[in-house]
Amino acid sequence: MFTSCFSGFSQIGDEEKLTATLKEFHLALVNKNTVAINQQTDKALSYGHSNGWIQTKADLIKDLESGYISYQDIKEDSISITMNGNMANVRFLGDYKATLKGAASNFRLRVLEVWIKKSKRWVLFSRQGIRFQ
Repeated sequence: MFTSCFSGFSQIGDEEKLTATLKEFHLALVNKNTVAINQQTDKALSYGHSNGWIQTKADLIKDLESGYISYQDIKEDSISITMNGNMANVRFLGDYKATLKGAASNFRLRVLEVWIKKSKRWVLFSRQGIRFQ
């Protein structure tokens, strides 16, 4: 019984740590903190947008640095985490204020992010957003 209780506490700790990491990542996008983004994403990152546009890790960093895309605010709501060993699916509703090629937009998205745990640290492996009415 002690083992199952300990395992449950571990998962809760992982979920709390992952939630904090997810919010830190979104703040790094807003702040164009490419050092943090580089550390918080996997080298094989696939970052999908609601319009079908897909970025690699290199694309994401380059596009933020150049100003091609800019995030002014990201707010998460209804975060749901499903853990599976060293992987986790994170779903949430997101309100995004962003500028793409100079055009400002607001989006309400349903987002799925897949995170993997590497060396006791969560990193973003993939992300897909779809528009939500």
